[in-house]
Amino acid sequence: MIILANMAEGNIDESNFEDLGINEVLCQACTRLGWKSPTKIQKEAIPVALEGKDVIALAETGSGKTGAFALPVLHTLLENPQRLYALVLTPTRELAFQISEQFEALGSSIGIKCAVIVGGIDIMTQSLALTKKPHVIIATPGRLVDHLENTKGFNLRSLKYLIMDEADRILNMDFEEEVDKILKVLPKERHTYLFSATMTKKVQKLQRASLQNPVKVEVSTKFQTVEKLQQSYIFIPNKFKDCYLVSIMNDLAGNSFMIFCGTCNNVQRICLLLRHLGFHAIPLHGQMSQSKRLGALNKYKSKTRTILVATDVASRGLDIPHVDIVINFDIPTHSKDYIHRVGRTARAGRSGRSITFVTQYDVELYQRIEQLIGKKLPLHPMVEEEVMLLVERVTEAQRYAKLELKEMHDSKKRSIDIDDESASSTVEGLTKKMKQDQDQKRIKKGSKFKKKFGKR
Repeated sequence: MIILANMAEGNIDESNFEDLGINEVLCQACTRLGWKSPTKIQKEAIPVALEGKDVIALAETGSGKTGAFALPVLHTLLENPQRLYALVLTPTRELAFQISEQFEALGSSIGIKCAVIVGGIDIMTQSLALTKKPHVIIATPGRLVDHLENTKGFNLRSLKYLIMDEADRILNMDFEEEVDKILKVLPKERHTYLFSATMTKKVQKLQRASLQNPVKVEVSTKFQTVEKLQQSYIFIPNKFKDCYLVSIMNDLAGNSFMIFCGTCNNVQRICLLLRHLGFHAIPLHGQMSQSKRLGALNKYKSKTRTILVATDVASRGLDIPHVDIVINFDIPTHSKDYIHRVGRTARAGRSGRSITFVTQYDVELYQRIEQLIGKKLPLHPMVEEEVMLLVERVTEAQRYAKLELKEMHDSKKRSIDIDDESASSTVEGLTKKMKQDQDQKRIKKGSKFKKKFGKR
């Protein structure tokens, strides 16, 4: 049976974490992190979780979902200390590292040990981390299945908590098979928390398979953006998109930006373009190595860079408090991704701005977004004459960016060719050696035969 726990949006509740039943040590940790009072989802989910019930939590992006599942897990861990206590499944590597940071920050005074198990990192290093039996494992489904099948001595038979964060996205990324494998090896006697931005058919199916009499906690029943977010759009010709972007960057200089592009190639191109014009931009996309992705995020989080150009790999779950402005340079193909992108700003009660670029090719996609959020967005004020003054400089920067991008692709191709050549020469060498070995064996065999039967 599912109980629906809706919150009245207008209620101002001055409760604190202690009122929710959280241990005093953890309340102090919340204060150190600057969490003054619980968010809506935390007020609803934490008391239910502390009662020992399974939870389905639906909440808008930036609502404090990590705290809503981390605090009950750490609270019960203090009462019953145990290794391999909780497993958190997430769809992306960046989100896994961020959740680990939150667990370690909240549990710093109680000596919490976490292990992040994701792709793109040496599997042997991860195996060693798992042999030390951490309290909490934060993992992407694919890599966790690898360890369950191949890491000797590793199992999750004693696990007490399973948390699936961004469950809708885990299933949208076709991790269903991996999730099924994981569920089969977990103990039936466990607590399960399912956190999602949306209740899709796949999430409902997962809920039936993995939860027992869950309480459904829902703080927003429709897709919406937070109240303190100022949203606007600009309608421009496609060929002048770069000029309008540079103009906005000049007008709003001093703010921190997240610029969303539709492809990895466009992320790289925009990054190079902005750098040639004197802006310190860094890229983040799926084709980068894990160390570079983490490096880019750390630079942006530490404010050493104020412009992050990214694909939708950065649109969900990442909590970067100081994002002032989100720019949708390429309009998202799926309307729901708009909600997640603009949710990178105006987080945890702060204000923020978003600007969406709409070209002659994007009108239908933009209308779907307006329909989804249930509001008409205002036009962002721009002076066309001022923008057109930038055309010459931007065109030159585009040319340099295009050349640099071509060089990068060529050098990458050359390194692949070199690898192919060395690989083929290795194969040739091995084949030659095998042939020589076989010849030697034949000669030996022949001489033995001659010795034995030659005189007859």
